[in-house]
Parts: sequence; C-alpha cells; structure tokens
Amino acid sequence: MNIMDVAYHKLTQSLRSGAVKGGALLSIPMLAEQFGLSLAPVRDAVKRAEALGLIEMLPKRGFMVMQGSPDRVRECLQLRALFDAEGARNLIGLADTNGLTALRLAHETLRDAALEGDTRDIQLRAIETDLSLHDALASALGSSLMAQLYEDNRNRIAIIQNQRPFLAARVVSAMNEHLAIIDAIEQRDGEMAAARIKFHLSKTLEWWGVERQAGV
Repeated sequence: MNIMDVAYHKLTQSLRSGAVKGGALLSIPMLAEQFGLSLAPVRDAVKRAEALGLIEMLPKRGFMVMQGSPDRVRECLQLRALFDAEGARNLIGLADTNGLTALRLAHETLRDAALEGDTRDIQLRAIETDLSLHDALASALGSSLMAQLYEDNRNRIAIIQNQRPFLAARVVSAMNEHLAIIDAIEQRDGEMAAARIKFHLSKTLEWWGVERQAGV
C-alpha cells in the first residue's frame, strides 16, 4: 500500500468509525497532523473522498463531511439493496452456505441482548452486526467492480449510520429482518430472499423517516 492509499485508508476509517462525524468541518492540515502524514497524500485522499461524495469541499474553509439528507439516505440504501439481492442470488447458487451459521448466531445474540434493554454497547455492536450481513452478501457479488462500488457505498452508509444511534427497538426489528433474509438464503429461495431484502429496505427507510420512491 503506497502512501496515498494509506492516507485514504486512514480517512475512510475515521469516517466509518465515527471519529469524524457527518457535517464536521475539517481541513487538510488538521487531518495531516492527526494521521501523522505530510500534506500531499492527505490532499490526494480528500480529493478521492470528494469524488465519491464522502465529503464536500468548501472554498477557503476546508471541507465538510457528508450529511445524511433524505435523498442521500434513500439512494445509498436502495443501492445497497440491489447489491444485497445480487449477492443473495449468488450465495444461493453455492454448494455450501454454512458460513451463514456464525452470522445467524451473532444476530440472535444481539437481538436477545437488545430485548433486555438499550445500552451504549448494544448501539455500537448494532452497527457492526448490521453491516456484517451486508458485507457477507457483497462478498458473493463475483465482480471486482461491483465489490468496489459496494465498498464506496458502504463508506457513505457508515457515515449516515454514525449520525443516529440505533435504539433497542430498531436493533430487535433489524436483526429479525436480517434473520429472515438468512432463512431465505439457507432455504435457497431467491424470490423469498429478494422480497425480504426489499422489506428490510422499506423498514430501514421508515426508521430514517424517508419515504420510498414509487416503484422501488
């Protein structure tokens, strides 16, 4: 990994972890000091992030981290649902889907913990567990280009998710929606998996207070 890639990796990790929040105003010198890098690679990383819509440059002020507007939330989640459906179809075509067993256990464990109450630990685990199924589906996309597009979109969704902590009630419903998708894949029912992914999308948009576009 060259120094430009190192800078971009550090930037995206800061965005995904929530260390840098959506709407935050930052500067290249500030990040260079934080990352322990020179200005040039950080400037390159910022340009790459801007091209992907992760940040917005503000002339003479620095740049602002992407915010989760209703349109942006809808677009990112709808794109992820498309990747999910394709990944599910490919997983169903595999001879072995045993890798879903660990995912099922993680989802059930978190759901049961959320039923006991809402804690900061559950909120943090919720993002990790939620993304784990989507990552597993993306790993079956079978295309390096699609995998990269998924990764770029995952960064946007991580920024969005960090703007609003999961509540215990949503953790429970989201885990159940994911478990229903896992059930469909294990039953090798592509139509059922697609329908459940679509349902999960609708409930996630509802959670964010975003209406779906007609026909989507």
